[in-house]
Amino acid sequence: MDKKPIRLDFFRYILANVISSLGVSVYILIDTFFISRGMGSEGLTALNLSLPVFNIINGFGLMLGIGGGSRFSMLYCHTERKETDEVYTNAFAAMLAVAVLFELTGIFLSEQVTHLLGADASVFSMSHSYIKTILLFSPAFLMNNLLACFMRNDSAPRLAMLGMLSGSLANIILDYLFIFRLDMGMGGAALATCISPFISMGVMSIHFITGWNAFRLRLMIPSLSSIREIISLGLHSFFSEVSGGVVIMIFNFVIYRISGNTGIAAYGVIANAAIVFTAIYAGIASGIQPLMCRYHGRSDNTAIKYILRLALWTSLLFSVLAYTAVFFGTSSIVDIFNNDGNSQLRAIAETGMHEYFLFMPFIGTNTILSVYFTSKEMPRQAQLISLLRGTILIIPLAFAAYMLRSMTGVWLTVPIAELITTFVGMSILLVSFRRSWTDSPAPVPTR
Repeated sequence: MDKKPIRLDFFRYILANVISSLGVSVYILIDTFFISRGMGSEGLTALNLSLPVFNIINGFGLMLGIGGGSRFSMLYCHTERKETDEVYTNAFAAMLAVAVLFELTGIFLSEQVTHLLGADASVFSMSHSYIKTILLFSPAFLMNNLLACFMRNDSAPRLAMLGMLSGSLANIILDYLFIFRLDMGMGGAALATCISPFISMGVMSIHFITGWNAFRLRLMIPSLSSIREIISLGLHSFFSEVSGGVVIMIFNFVIYRISGNTGIAAYGVIANAAIVFTAIYAGIASGIQPLMCRYHGRSDNTAIKYILRLALWTSLLFSVLAYTAVFFGTSSIVDIFNNDGNSQLRAIAETGMHEYFLFMPFIGTNTILSVYFTSKEMPRQAQLISLLRGTILIIPLAFAAYMLRSMTGVWLTVPIAELITTFVGMSILLVSFRRSWTDSPAPVPTR
């Protein structure tokens, strides 16, 4: 095996995807900053209440995009174009069906959803305005995720990156324009967010205009069996995305009862900082997914193993460097978000960052293992990892910390959950090596 071209592809793909993920994470931080400046604490409350809707929409988009993109990449090396087009068409059909449900929810049930998420009278109007707008524009978010995932698997990671970054930059500019210049309030913030996927898709459409695309829609009856397979391969992404919203709600509940609003504010500092770091791991995972699926389609287990090893070492190296930066730069990070100079908030947040960010090496490993199992057509193992680290372990650990009234217990909830999940995931990995890689079949020649 010639490792050099694999290594070059590895760094080319992960660089594009890390930059793209970082761009989205930075946009989230700036978006939050604009809303807090323009609408104060009530605006931030309304935004936080609306986040689970984002999680669910993005979860469906990533599920269909990553599941469909993985299947496309597996088949592309040794099947006719018609079959890969059918994968994209079935993923698109499933996306339309989900979009219809979100549209109907936005039209008829947006008020009920706003109440369900806990908005009281003081923030109901802002929350409802934001949630309804997001639901009505849900097809754009779904399509944006679907297109970006397929393009990454179609050897266009840089263009997908440019598309996502363009959308994020447009969102920031429009936020400033709508909130501060046009005084459109929360509706303006929502509109800015909803316009961004159209900008992103406009940039990514270059892939089709130039004829570089190896997938397109075909006139056909959607196949339920194909859609089920796509969902199965992408379900771990759905679990991961939706569980993020669940974790935020649980932590808010527990921390408020231990440390009150100051504790919630400290968690907000930590969560905002964590968004940037976790984006790196997401970028590495998104970068290796097309490569792993491609080599799986060729039955080249040696190449897959090499990519997995590269990804795990890259993740571990980043974790060491990132935690060192967090440990010695904690005060500076906290001060960025602590505008009021609250000493109690600073103390809680600084201690919390030292403990909470111990999760980094484990979350990197778990994110990479989820992609590996998906690429090897082992969706149940990928789903197990997502469920363990997202809900099954987090919920009892968080409530144990609540029973002990321990903030240290709260901060260590995520690291412990990620550590246990890493142990389970690596155990599954070793078993799969023994079973399937002892007598690897010869690589399938590419077309």
